[in-house]
Amino acid sequence: MRADESGLEVAQKQGAWVIRMWWPTGPITGGPQRVTIEQADDASARDVARGISTTVLRRLDLPGAVKSAEELAPTGQEVLTDVSKALSQGCETARVLLENEGVSETYLAMLAFIYKGMADSGAVAPVRWLAERIGRSTETIKSHLKQARRDGFLTTIAGKAGGELTDKANTVLSRITAEPDA
Repeated sequence: MRADESGLEVAQKQGAWVIRMWWPTGPITGGPQRVTIEQADDASARDVARGISTTVLRRLDLPGAVKSAEELAPTGQEVLTDVSKALSQGCETARVLLENEGVSETYLAMLAFIYKGMADSGAVAPVRWLAERIGRSTETIKSHLKQARRDGFLTTIAGKAGGELTDKANTVLSRITAEPDA
């Protein structure tokens, strides 16, 4: 097992082959994002000449690799706690924007930013989390997120929470974070 700033790798030896599985840094929420199979240093020429068989693939212990990776990776709760702290301030900003400006472009861009951050971190029920912190119902926040998508602040990923911020959202957010002129 090896970890660095880009992610972590778990290796398993199956006969003449070494199978390396890689996950990006963060909580392990599923299988590896990259799998490579290479000849083992001690592999016989005869076994290598036969190539990688389906037997090698069937013997791959993916659950064991996931468990090993989870032991090394930060827990989902640790990551969510860190993300939650960072995004809670954004929720307060969104709440104030909603109270002062209503469902404005600034509010929708901020909401999209926070929602994307929670979804990307693997949070369960990011809409409910947002609703609690902004002080609105889950249905209201869902409606605001739909409007953010319709108005071009957030893309859609079919069947999944989250999306990508658009250039329009980034432009609005850059105005919020810009240093005031002295």
